[in-house]
Amino acid sequence: MEQPLNHNELYRLPWTLPDNAISWLEPTSQCNLYCDGCYRKNEPNGHKTLAQVRAELDTFKRLRKTDGVSIAGGDPLTHPQIEEIVAMVAADGDKPIINTNGQLLTVEKLRALKKAGVRGFTFHIDSGQNRPHMKGKTEVELNELRLKYALMLAEAGDISCAFNATVYEHTLKDVPAILAWGQEHIDIVHILVFIAYRAAPVKKGFKYMVGGSEIDMTPIAYAIDEDRKISILSNDVVDTIRTKYPDFQPCAYLNGTERPDHFKWLVTLRIGTAEKIYGYGGPKLMELSQTLHHLTAGSYLAYTHPRVLGRAKSMLALSPLDKGLARTAGAYLHDVARAPWKAFSKLHMQSVMIIQPADMMQNGALSMCDGCPDITVYDNKLVWSCRMEELINFGDWIRPVPEKQNGV
Repeated sequence: MEQPLNHNELYRLPWTLPDNAISWLEPTSQCNLYCDGCYRKNEPNGHKTLAQVRAELDTFKRLRKTDGVSIAGGDPLTHPQIEEIVAMVAADGDKPIINTNGQLLTVEKLRALKKAGVRGFTFHIDSGQNRPHMKGKTEVELNELRLKYALMLAEAGDISCAFNATVYEHTLKDVPAILAWGQEHIDIVHILVFIAYRAAPVKKGFKYMVGGSEIDMTPIAYAIDEDRKISILSNDVVDTIRTKYPDFQPCAYLNGTERPDHFKWLVTLRIGTAEKIYGYGGPKLMELSQTLHHLTAGSYLAYTHPRVLGRAKSMLALSPLDKGLARTAGAYLHDVARAPWKAFSKLHMQSVMIIQPADMMQNGALSMCDGCPDITVYDNKLVWSCRMEELINFGDWIRPVPEKQNGV
């Protein structure tokens, strides 16, 4: 019988609002693609000036210690000065990571971005997108497109390659197949991220308030009044993965602001080759990685360099300190004893992340990601990027309030 996840047995990532591994920069709200579940309204020509971008980066420097900056949007590749923005982030000493659907990425563009200092790409690819010539493609069929981008980055060299996919009720079953594809290309695919579909439900029995006034949720891009499943949990994704990888074991997490036992960000470090996953790093490995990086670099670690991930064999030396690594080393050495030539094969580490976005509690409270890495800047303040439309439209956060609390 599968053991349920226990947050007391995992490493709670030390990320906080002012001291975090990542910050979230949105230089544009323009996008060239519609994605089901997107949290941002598409604004044609919604590009910020370089002066506005500089001001937001300065806000990060003033309020938040960070290791990498996710450059998102909209789609950042639509911004006509994206190379300059990447160079600005790199000049600050942070890792520029581009979050994109990839449609505008060419070999020439990639070369220019690498010259500007880009350190990684996170490609959002899933069947909920309205991609030209890709409509109706399954998650498995989209692996061909994922491989196209992974090979582009591998050819350029020294760039972290990550893929995001929103998980819907009907695609939850496909998560193990994406992971199997990721294992097949573990040498060039460094991170796989699964994001449980969420939206802001317009529920009967609730009023939606800003300050003391009731508001209409219609302008919010992520508001829905249809009956859709928005309750997929990180645990559900883990259980589904374990149908193919029974020993799949996360090592670290971020909890919810309302539920300390909810896994808002769940991190797994798996070690192996394209043919076999030998095991998983444990909580102590993640704790050592984060703590040592903070001691030496002054920030928590994000987007490990691809060269380091290809040296997973050397990490097994830490086995005495980490039970997960000890089990991994045992499985690997057992294989080498049976087939000595495997001692010459390279072991790779690959991160698997599961994200469970905002959850609405029965009393209307919203449980956010505590220590969220996707904090962005709005009006010179740090705010949740996934809810910024509320500030744009109403100037403050929306509060769902049960009607009975209003005397109705």
